[in-house]
Amino acid sequence: MNSDPAPLPRILILASGSGTNLQALIDASRVRGFPGQIVAVGCNRPNAFALERAAQAHLETFVVDHTKYGSREEFDGALMAEIRRHNPDLVLLAGFMRILTTDFVRALRGTMLNIHPSLLPRYTGLNTHQRALDAGDKVHGVSVHFVTEELDGGPVIAQAEVTIDPDDTADSLAEKVQQKEHLLYPIVARWFCEGRIQLGSDYVLFDGELLRQPMRLPDDRVVH
Repeated sequence: MNSDPAPLPRILILASGSGTNLQALIDASRVRGFPGQIVAVGCNRPNAFALERAAQAHLETFVVDHTKYGSREEFDGALMAEIRRHNPDLVLLAGFMRILTTDFVRALRGTMLNIHPSLLPRYTGLNTHQRALDAGDKVHGVSVHFVTEELDGGPVIAQAEVTIDPDDTADSLAEKVQQKEHLLYPIVARWFCEGRIQLGSDYVLFDGELLRQPMRLPDDRVVH
């Protein structure tokens, strides 16, 4: 009788910048009992600090420089080849600043997550913090969602809120939201690796039940 433990789900992370969410995921993955393992970190910018963070953690890295490709399709093809080489169960976009083609997204359907700095469906795209301030919002936040063909439009799994104070600026709001990102993304990654979340046709299943509203991490309360 084979008593070897089942292999942990394989996680691949894509980043473009400094990699603060990458660092939060690395730190979480090193805690005893985390149900997944990070097998590689990919980047589209050869000088991104995310690569340094990955190297410091002794993780395998790869670069697919988008400036070397003549079309989005060519870049996505090269990126997909690298991803396939690592055979991940879960792909996490952590500040990966490329819009992916429909074919690429469909190929990874149900296995790719993204984190977005707003309470989706509000403020897809860029400059979310300033847009929340300009709209006079009292609450802002972050969302983790499955990636589908619609930009920032995939079913939302979980959100965390921050209160917008009267003296907040886009920078101070970004800092607040980033703190929530670092809490929320590892939690959702854990849920995926534990088999608790799946993507339906246009909805999320959580523990086999339809998730009618995103899970929430309001204020300083942590969900498990």
